[in-house]
This record gives sequence, structure tokens and C-alpha cells, in this order.
Amino acid sequence: MTLPLNTILAGDCIAMMDSLPPKSVDLVFADPPYNLQLGGELLRPDNSRVDGVDDEWDRFSDFAAYDAFTRAWLKSARRVLKDDGALWVIGSYHNIFRVGAILQDLGYWMLNDIVWRKSNPMPNFKGTRFTNAHETLIWCAKSAETRYTFNYDSMKALNDDLQMRSDWTLPLCTGGERLKNGGGRKTHPTQKPESLLYRVVMASTRPGDVILDPFFGTGTTGAVAKKLGRNFIGCERDPEYIAAAKDRIAKVIPVSDPSVLLTPSKRSEPRIPFGTVLERGLLTPGDLLFGGSRHDKVAKVRADGTLITDIHRGSIHKVGALVQGAPACNGWTFWHFQAGADDFLPIDVLRQQIRAELH
Repeated sequence: MTLPLNTILAGDCIAMMDSLPPKSVDLVFADPPYNLQLGGELLRPDNSRVDGVDDEWDRFSDFAAYDAFTRAWLKSARRVLKDDGALWVIGSYHNIFRVGAILQDLGYWMLNDIVWRKSNPMPNFKGTRFTNAHETLIWCAKSAETRYTFNYDSMKALNDDLQMRSDWTLPLCTGGERLKNGGGRKTHPTQKPESLLYRVVMASTRPGDVILDPFFGTGTTGAVAKKLGRNFIGCERDPEYIAAAKDRIAKVIPVSDPSVLLTPSKRSEPRIPFGTVLERGLLTPGDLLFGGSRHDKVAKVRADGTLITDIHRGSIHKVGALVQGAPACNGWTFWHFQAGADDFLPIDVLRQQIRAELH
């Protein structure tokens, strides 16, 4: 069967997923009903009505019915996931703990829970609870043996070269991004911001991967997938949502240069020993290398690719650690060579030059 790529499948999500071939998608992103259990209208202090979630699709008779539904769609999602696939699911305190338990019951392997901290949350109008300012995403692999995709270096780069943490501060979907119907009301009450999906897609997929969204809504997943050179399959039963999603995705302009979508991991790059730098003539035995913020740590390069100081000798990493009194050191970034009178460059520049020639 040919996968219906970049298509919205109209109908019940479980039936639609069951129609797909097994082990055919790389990632599932799910924004299921939250089962909010609302007890009536929510009013602002001026008695105006809050436009919350009171749609039929978010109503379940009891927790048992919600759990049965959750188990069914998660089983269908697991069937279509490739063995090295992964799943993200987002929810609130109303449902995420129930979803998490069922995920573990079905054999999914937890990787992280992400706290999406909303920078512009809806206030608590009644003043009876804390303002609910976050939602939780669970990221899990299909099993404990899964070799899942995680673009660590991309996440670090997105975060100004700091490790990406598990708490993400992003705004709610507002303004021009929020889809509205002809009457000016929100087309979908829980439309997620594209910034959230951008981070999910960049973190856990590669260009060309297939992302399945069982609760497609107004198509945030599809819009971001198209923009970033990924494929999507959406499942949605509401005709109004489907129409809005199709119109929205049709307007998305994908990245025109595929090369800018490639985010190779440093771990996947070919290993270049320091000795190769000498063999290629980029440094010469007897050259001096300088370390430290003031370049006051000095070592001499030996012909075998080791370094020597007055009292230390060994690899670029070992000597770098010893001169700092540190337990470990990345010698590629610690040691610098003099490229000009006052210009010092890390020796990693030479390694990257060799790697570029290998591609």
C-alpha cells in the first residue's frame, strides 16, 4: 500500500490509523481530547463568557470511557510506528497522567516529559486555584530498544549553544496565527502554536520523515512539517477543521534549499584523529598550541600527534586536562593555533576542514 503522504484522512482516527500499513511512520504527534470535565459556563468578572473547550469531541461519560479510548488510539499508533519511531503526546493535568500510565502499560519507553510554560496563559477568573500556566508533553520511544532520532546538536544550536532543557517557554497561539471562522470566533479551541511543533519536529525527525497526527485539527503539524521538508498524514473527522487545515497548509511555502534542513549530529561525523592534521600538513611537528582564555597554556606538537609541556605529555585531551587540573578536556576546542599576529583559532577548525573535504 502506498502511504497517503501529505493528506488528511477524514474519519475516526483509530479506523484511519488501522487502514495504514504497519511500521510505516517515523513519528506520531498527538494532541488528543483532554476530557476537561467542565461543570458549566466559565465567566469573566464582567460576566462575559470565556470561549473554552466545550465541544462534543472532548466529552466522555467517565474516566473508564476515556481510558478505553486512549488505550485504543495508542495501540493503533504503536502498530503504525516504525521500530525506531517515537511518539509525542500533549495534555493538561486533566488527562496527561492517565495517558502516561497507559503508554507504559502498552510498552512505550519514556524519554522525557516536557513542560510547556505558556508566557501568556489565560488567567484564573474565579480565583479558586493557581493560574494554569503550563501543559505537559510526553516524549517516548516505541520500546526500550528503539534507536530513536534526537537532534541534540540542533536543539543546542536553537538555544544559543546551551543544552535544551525540558521546560519550554513559548506563547499561546494568538494574533494572526490563530485561525478564525466567518463569525470571528476561533476555528479550533485548542490550536497549538507553530513554535511548539517547530521544536518537536526539529528535535525528533529528519527531512523526509513521515509524521502522523491522529488529532489533526486545523493542521499545525502539517503546516510545520511542510515548512521543514517533512511529510505528514493527518486524521480528522470534523469537516470544518479539515477545510481550515487544507487552506492553511496550501499557503505554507516550504524551505526552497534542502541543504539548510540537514542537521547532522557531531557524533555521526567521521572521526578525525589529531594525527591526521599533521599528516595533511595543516600543522607541523614543533608547532606551538595555546590554551586558556588568555592563551597562557602552551604545548608543543610532537610528530606522533601527542603534545608535550615541561611536565606533561599525551593526547590533546589528556594534556589539556592536566594543564588545567581538570578531570577531562575537549582538546579540539581548548587548544588554539596562531593564525596571525593576534589571531588564535581552535584546532577544531582544522578538523572541520578535513571533514569538509571528505563529503
